[in-house]
Amino acid sequence: MANEIAIPLLPCRSIDEMVDFYTMLGFRRIYYQVRPNPYVLLKREDFQLGFFGMPEAFKPEDSYGTCVIVVPDTGELFEAFAAGMRAAHGKLLVSGIPRMTRPRRRKNDGNHSGFAVIDPGGNWIRFMAARPLPEEEATSRLTTSLNRAVVMGDSNGNHERAAEILDGALERDKDTASAAELLEALVYRAELAVRAKDHAAAGHALARARALTLTEAEREQLAQSLAAIDDLEAVLGL
Repeated sequence: MANEIAIPLLPCRSIDEMVDFYTMLGFRRIYYQVRPNPYVLLKREDFQLGFFGMPEAFKPEDSYGTCVIVVPDTGELFEAFAAGMRAAHGKLLVSGIPRMTRPRRRKNDGNHSGFAVIDPGGNWIRFMAARPLPEEEATSRLTTSLNRAVVMGDSNGNHERAAEILDGALERDKDTASAAELLEALVYRAELAVRAKDHAAAGHALARARALTLTEAEREQLAQSLAAIDDLEAVLGL
């Protein structure tokens, strides 16, 4: 058979809370019921997500709900979601529940770009690119450590261990890594610090990133990371 459609069904505390959140991301409600069991179905373009209400004792931070959605372009979808968040909140949601990670190379998934939306139900909606990124040439030690940290922080959700990996790498390679490599690592370190509510560490990493000297070609290449600095500074009120 072909043209099958799979619709994930995921838990939440409130279906109305899910409607509000996903409407912000460009979804529309196509089915809604309160009785006999709370359930809502949401759709954006060609993919759908279903959510069912749980008893009040349900804790989103303890949820195991997750799914993977393969898309042609993670960058384009991320920017669409980010625009919705900025319009609703004046900033990206990068810590707590709900939140969203940025598209990054996933070494544990064949170099595909991926990002995650962690919704109000604590569900991890993982968006992965259909095609892998080109192999990195002559990967430096700092970039290798960054890739490890991304797997730990964005795939496994362990931002504390990801921060430890990066702190060691940034100290070890601070005098040998290129400015571009340092920028990528420092931006992710700041994002991890925001997730941990360590605003002092986040501000320090962003200040180091801002102080780096980049060529025009590097600035063009690193446009997404430079935009991430703006987003993180908005979160911190800098």
